Amino acid sequence: MGLSAASTRNSKPFCGRPGRHNNNRSIPVSQLDFFQNNKGPSSRTEAESAESRATVLTALSDRVSGCTLCKLHQTRTQTVFGEGSPEAEVMFIGEGPGRVEDQTGRPFVGPAGDLLTRIIERGLGVPRERVYIANIVKCRPTVELRFERDRAPEADEVTACAPYLREQIRLIRPRVIITLGNPATRFILATSRGITSMRGTWGRYEDIPVMPTYHPSYLLRSGGEKSPHRRDVWSDIKQVLEYLGWPIPARENS
Repeated sequence: MGLSAASTRNSKPFCGRPGRHNNNRSIPVSQLDFFQNNKGPSSRTEAESAESRATVLTALSDRVSGCTLCKLHQTRTQTVFGEGSPEAEVMFIGEGPGRVEDQTGRPFVGPAGDLLTRIIERGLGVPRERVYIANIVKCRPTVELRFERDRAPEADEVTACAPYLREQIRLIRPRVIITLGNPATRFILATSRGITSMRGTWGRYEDIPVMPTYHPSYLLRSGGEKSPHRRDVWSDIKQVLEYLGWPIPARENS
């Protein structure tokens, strides 16, 4: 679809001392000094204003809307590009649109989206509009012949969509990426490990810190607000707050 070769480069997880790479491990929390020394204005493309980034994102969204690179275009109602601030310091990445997202063209607006909004507003303490939200695929993956059922995106679908997500990340240049669930975490960190062992442990995508956590839909399936994993997600969010230097919301400070 005309994206540059640079936008399709693989991400690399990080482990050990700065400068060393390992394809299957993440950054221990104790080694966040590497990121603390590499954050700030230099991590963004200063020549690109918020307005120009928004313009390019809109153009990219228009390109995605006509994409036919994988079979998902055959069953979609519309593409779901992503939404949020082009100046977002935090970017959430999920796996793919669901039924409601396919109908509305917006990411995370179904029941899982409602829970994600609460995580953002109560946990991070900022309006949803201040972050950026996207998925690794832009069309809804469904079980063949049973389009009411969602499924995880397949490898060829992720590969086809990858340049779009990489370009979104390049344009926004968030200070932190939060991956939601297995597919997003495995793609962004180029790992085969599962979310249970990855969550709460820092990794990186290029030079951007990555915090994996559970997908909101998993929390809903395991009890919603009463899920035993709710505290795990809150612990992960607190690590992000501490890294960013943002205050921990008083009602969540427990």
